Amino acid sequence: MSKIALNRKEVDGLISAALAEDIGPGDVTSIALIRPRQRGRAALVARERGVLAGMPVVRRLLARFDRRLKLSRALEDGARLRPGSVIAVVSGPVVSILAVERTVLNFVQRLSGIATVTRQYADAIAGTGAELLDTRKTLPGWRRLAKYAVATGGGKNHRTGLYDQVLIKDNHLAASGLSPADAVSAARAKVPRGMRIEVEVETVAGARAAALAGADIVMLDNMSPARMKKAAAVVRDVSARTIVEASGRITLLNIASVARTGVDWISVGALTHSAKALDIALEMEAD
Repeated sequence: MSKIALNRKEVDGLISAALAEDIGPGDVTSIALIRPRQRGRAALVARERGVLAGMPVVRRLLARFDRRLKLSRALEDGARLRPGSVIAVVSGPVVSILAVERTVLNFVQRLSGIATVTRQYADAIAGTGAELLDTRKTLPGWRRLAKYAVATGGGKNHRTGLYDQVLIKDNHLAASGLSPADAVSAARAKVPRGMRIEVEVETVAGARAAALAGADIVMLDNMSPARMKKAAAVVRDVSARTIVEASGRITLLNIASVARTGVDWISVGALTHSAKALDIALEMEAD
């Protein structure tokens, strides 16, 4: 697993789309009320505890919208925030600051929310040996950003898309008519050498079959911790090199129990599909 890096082309595309939908031909309120040459500054302030993520996007957004906008006193991604923490100060033309306010907040609030919930999950399993992974359950177009925020919060990035790892699920077996063993063999013959092959299972017997078939990763899906512990032990008996992953219905309340079953990885969709936006505000001060 390699840490997701932000791609400038993707970030620029998201910024362009966000500005187009929010500002359109212009911010009519600010144009009507603010003098064109009026300058000022605004503080980006945290209103609750959390982990900061998204500052590279904020910097790029400001530079693209109006190069006269300057960022100072800026914290870096990964910083721990408390209520009242000043994340950064934006200075420049007031009409530009007000125009990008909501777009800036939309990016930094959502990404910080993902980083914050990831940190909570990661702290819950600290010391167990299990690693916390993300999933593909992301907003369309936001996958790389969301996975970047997960890594900022202390999680690991799982596969980015359907192209970088084989994951054989029940629907693949139902549609192909193949057994897990035959599916692993078929995939091994067609994918690039060295690409990992993972098989999703829901029973202890299925875990054994997947390990015997030579799967690199066995995903234990929607199992109770007790059954997960048995399945992980069975996989270990078959192959010590096989990675065991837990997934499905994992919450902050039960993730510690899951981690103690002996699994290597725990993938949690809630990191990206259910993270609450962190409460961050932009507080204006006119010169």
